[in-house]
Amino acid sequence: MIKVVRGNPTPEELAAALAVVQARAAARAAAAPEDSPRTEWADPARRVIARRTPRPGPRSWRTSYWPA
Repeated sequence: MIKVVRGNPTPEELAAALAVVQARAAARAAAAPEDSPRTEWADPARRVIARRTPRPGPRSWRTSYWPA
C-alpha cells in the first residue's frame, strides 16, 4: 500500500510514481537468480541440531567438535 504523506498529487503524478515503483519491482524480480544451487556451506540442513553421534574412524576428527 502506498500512502501520500504530504501534498496533494494529481492523478497523473500519482500514476507516474506508481509506474516507477512497479518498474523497479519488476526489474528486481527479473534480476533475481532462479533456483541457484546452494553451496554446502549455505545448506540449512547443516544447522540441524539432531546430528548423528560421532563414530571412530579415519575422519572422526571432523565431527569431534559436534555436540553430542
